[in-house]
Amino acid sequence: MNVSILLIILLVGSFLTFLSGDKLASKVALLFSLVALGVSVALLNSFNLGEDINFVAPWINQPKISFALAADGLSIAMLLLTTALTPIIIFSSFGTEFKNAKSIYSLILFMAFAMAGTFLAADGLLYYIFWELALIPIYFIALIWGNGDAEDRKNAVVKFFIYTLAGSLFMLVAFVYLYQKAGSFMIEDLYALDLSVDEQIWIFAAFFLAYAIKIPLIPFHTWQAKVYQKAPTVGTMLLSGIMLKMGLYSVIRWQLPIAPDAAKGHSEIMIALGIAGVIYGSIVALRQKDLKKLLAYSSLAHVGLIAAGAYALNLDGFRGAVLQMIAHGFVVVGLFFIAEIIYRRYETRTIAEMGGIRTQTPKFASLFMILVLASVALPTTFNFVGEFTVLYSLSQINIWFAILGGTTIILGAYYMLKMYQHVMLGETNSKPFAEVNFNEGLALVLIVAVLFIFGLYPKPINDLITPSLEHILTVINR
Repeated sequence: MNVSILLIILLVGSFLTFLSGDKLASKVALLFSLVALGVSVALLNSFNLGEDINFVAPWINQPKISFALAADGLSIAMLLLTTALTPIIIFSSFGTEFKNAKSIYSLILFMAFAMAGTFLAADGLLYYIFWELALIPIYFIALIWGNGDAEDRKNAVVKFFIYTLAGSLFMLVAFVYLYQKAGSFMIEDLYALDLSVDEQIWIFAAFFLAYAIKIPLIPFHTWQAKVYQKAPTVGTMLLSGIMLKMGLYSVIRWQLPIAPDAAKGHSEIMIALGIAGVIYGSIVALRQKDLKKLLAYSSLAHVGLIAAGAYALNLDGFRGAVLQMIAHGFVVVGLFFIAEIIYRRYETRTIAEMGGIRTQTPKFASLFMILVLASVALPTTFNFVGEFTVLYSLSQINIWFAILGGTTIILGAYYMLKMYQHVMLGETNSKPFAEVNFNEGLALVLIVAVLFIFGLYPKPINDLITPSLEHILTVINR
């Protein structure tokens, strides 16, 4: 078995979901997503046994492009994140009625296919193709099935599409230049290039524009909150839980090893930019009246810290960034699902119109509180492991980076607990709020279980990703 099987399953699943019709689409999509998760686990097992699970085949002779898919520990960790969250996202949508359901579920699987391809591609042009393919499904998901005023939604989605596409074009130009130097798009050939410092700076900047918009980092974040708010919850989950990780993963996989001298020269600037996002996102989150927008700015703060860890250029920074990517993926999907559950009952996302829910739904209140505490990195949760490791890595560079980065915990605790107080506590709401049903409860319990399991025992993920990260650091420090 090799990694191409996973992509085939997701792609075939996307087509069969579309052909299955609106009534069966959700179930067919869930089935193929679960099969994909099973294949990912099987690939992990094969990788741990030392088997070759890569797939490389000639594709285009001129220019020389290979259909090259390579999996190391880092790639497999991101595959597992993608294939674990996709069925949870699909399953969580069962309580929502979609017009033309076959299309949206087909697009979800196609997006998972493109994101998995991005994490596996070992040829620069193939990577760029998967990178752009992932943009198409989310564009239509947000545009067609989003909420709010149609014109306002269209403006937000088109802005997002143009921003991300424009940034990616700079990355494409960088790949073309690198091909002229190396005669190949293969990642190891690009790693081996001996570029001048000036060349590296331009390559570093070109990649940075693509990744800073996708992640997003300030000041390239202006599309984020509006799109998160206007997209349907499944779209917001895909964006925040998986798609933004493409940018963070690519910083470590592509940008830093290809332009190592530029990375070292600009490391502190990049860290400062990430920490600025932490502080800015937290402060703006405090002022939000819409629950989804609050969670969007909270996500901006968390990914700023992850980016700071990646640009720290040490093993602890890389490891903490990857651990936090995975933890953030599960937490943010859980929190956006919480917002969706509330919307199903109250048909509002305005925090002021909530309150007094806890007395009616103790189970829901407990699950919500666990996710809030995980979000603010309570010890024993997965987020604590990632954030602590990132802050430790920043302290090795400058203690002030760690202190300022740590504000994400303090400010995050303040605005998240304040949000919980306004949403859940107070006198019993006059509007009835039904307790979570089996499907909703199962999705939330699965997320909570992952956060506690790896919060208490992160060693399997550490062992999986560390050799890959050490190899990348060796390339950077060559």
